[in-house]
This record gives sequence, C-alpha cells and structure tokens, in this order.
Amino acid sequence: MILLTFNILNNSGISRNGRVLSDTELLEITHRNTFSILRTLENHDVKSTFFIDISIAERSTELLKKIVSKGHEVAFYNRNSSLKEIENAKKHVEAILEKPVRGIRQKDVTISVNELKLLEFTYISNIENSNILFPFKRLQRCTDIVEDQGLSIVPESISPYSQLPYNDFVFQSVPMKYYQGMVTETLKNDEFVLIYLNTFQFTEGQDCKIKMPFYRKYNLGKKMEDKLEDFLAWINENELATARMKDYIL
Repeated sequence: MILLTFNILNNSGISRNGRVLSDTELLEITHRNTFSILRTLENHDVKSTFFIDISIAERSTELLKKIVSKGHEVAFYNRNSSLKEIENAKKHVEAILEKPVRGIRQKDVTISVNELKLLEFTYISNIENSNILFPFKRLQRCTDIVEDQGLSIVPESISPYSQLPYNDFVFQSVPMKYYQGMVTETLKNDEFVLIYLNTFQFTEGQDCKIKMPFYRKYNLGKKMEDKLEDFLAWINENELATARMKDYIL
C-alpha cells in the first residue's frame, strides 16, 4: 500500500523583486500550490492525506472543504503550536468539515501521546529532520506501526536497499526510475510505504525567490509537478494500491 501525503506549509523565506512577502501573500501561494496538487491527484484518481499546519488551518476554510470534497483526508501538522491552539483548530476544522480530524504529524515531538489522545486523535505520524548529510547515515529503525495508549504511531518509511527515507527531499532529488525501484523493493518487504511532500516544493521559481539551502532548490515548481504526474501515472500503470492514512490505519 502506498500512503501518499502532503504537508501544507507556508515557507517564510519567499520574496519577490527583493521584497519579503506578507503572510497573506504566502498563504495565497500555499493555497495555489495545494490546488495544483489536487488537480494532479484528480487526473490520476489517487486519494491522499493533507497535513495542514495548525497555524494556518483556520484561515484555509475553503481549501480544506475542497480537499474533502475531492475525497482526500485532512489532518494536522504541528510545527510549534500549543496544546490549546491544537484543540481550538481541531474544533474549528471539524465544525466546518463536519468530520473528525483523526491524524496529526509532528517533526519535533512536542506534544505527548497522552495529550493528543485526550484531543481524540487516533494516529500520529512523526517525521524527522533531514539535511544534506542524511544520505550518508544508516537509517535502520523500526518501520512498523505501533500502538501507544490506544493511538497508532506511524513511522517514516525507509528503502530497505538504499536506506533512504521517503521524505520530501528524496522525492525531489532522486531520479524517478531509481525512486520507483525504491518503492517496488519496499513494498516487497513492508506492508506500506509512507511518502510525504511539502506544498512549498511546488512554488514556481520564476515567480518567487525561495530562501532555502541550495540542495533543496533543485526540481522545484513545474518540475516537481511533472515529477508527481509521472509518479502517479506509474502507480496506476502498475496497479499499485493507494490509501488515505485514516483508511489504512483504521
């Protein structure tokens, strides 16, 4: 099973003509990128999970409605929000969507399992920081879903033969043929492969200057969109199963 997920995140390091963009302008770019991803997914009839940054969730009502209307799942991404902010965002989003928000993703674990359980989440998707040096590390670790106090803890997936994780940077930088081989080998060993991309990776460089490390600027924008198109076409050609996170876990 392929669990394809997207993190809806504002990138604060975006400027245009030397001018740093405002929060409103950044949010417009984030929304535009997400709508582009939705169109690509619809073209290939693939359903996925979108983890929206809690800090922008309440300002993204129409986008979240669109995501759900297309059959995808909405979950939360916690960058540095407090427990109260998470609770308020959850109540707001569940009210407008008339659906429970079951999942939350954290890069640096800041909210405990017990606290998240009290907010009635059913799964946690924790991911790790990566930098240019991570391909030189041997990333052996458990890739099985475990239960903790009634919550499912979903780990990052790792390719068994290359030891590369399926994070945003690997998808962006690794040649597609090699990436497809990674997925094929992983599915022979594991029941699922969890892939995640970030919406800011789809920002077109011709429109904006993105402040980020040089090794993360490769294949941004339209190239990233084309790469996602190719990957989804390959999934369908090979009749590989895909699922939203909540459907697979529950």
